[in-house]
Amino acid sequence: MKIGRIGYINCAPVYGAIDRGIVALPPGGELVTGTPSELNDLLVEGELDLSVISAIEYARHGKDLVLLPDLAISCDGPVRSVALFSRRTVGQLDDRPVLLSASSRTSVVLLEILCRDVWNIKPRFAAARAEAQDLDALATTPHDAVLVIGDAALALAARGTYPHRYDLGEEWKRWTGKPFVFAVWAATRVASPAAVRRGHEALLASRAWGLVHLDELAADAARQAGVPVATCREYLGGLDYAFDDPHRTALTDFLRRVDELQSVQVA
Repeated sequence: MKIGRIGYINCAPVYGAIDRGIVALPPGGELVTGTPSELNDLLVEGELDLSVISAIEYARHGKDLVLLPDLAISCDGPVRSVALFSRRTVGQLDDRPVLLSASSRTSVVLLEILCRDVWNIKPRFAAARAEAQDLDALATTPHDAVLVIGDAALALAARGTYPHRYDLGEEWKRWTGKPFVFAVWAATRVASPAAVRRGHEALLASRAWGLVHLDELAADAARQAGVPVATCREYLGGLDYAFDDPHRTALTDFLRRVDELQSVQVA
């Protein structure tokens, strides 16, 4: 069984015990690491049996996938790792060039919705590579703002090179009063139900260990992301890995707004 995991530190509380051998994968289980967009494609194409997947991609391919209960990546306020970094105030970005990370589809659509419904602006969007190793090259690309996610967003915030930073989780919470679900876990419908159940149980057991060992995980995350331990501890402690009724309600609200956005774009 191939199980996908995002290579960012936000997945450490779910996979940390597995990485340390404290929780075992099902027999024959193998972890496959990638960016959110890469894992989305691998799961939909059947190259993975079970994976974390962007919330919007799960919604688009739900007929081919089985949603796993009680496991997601969300925030109820600042997320810290999904942010619009800008040289101008957000109100000044109308018809200005804004680069979008190619690594996260949910975050891109969330930004589009905020631009339309909250900030009332229409930037000129363009896709860009915005992983941690791309930040120096990104600085030389013409733009007024850039959407950056994951470890790269934490690193860019630490640099302090942009005068304005808009945390998309915080902006969503301020607007709707709800948490925001960035990713869920799902399996393909052709995967063995017994293997999926064992994989899901392993992830839940690993998460249970991770949530009581955030200090240890933060120390490892700081070495991986190149940001202070305190920053990583605050970040991991601010994320929510459950998926209960408030999360489902918030996700439904987001997907409704996605439908409205796409209807306007098509029209």
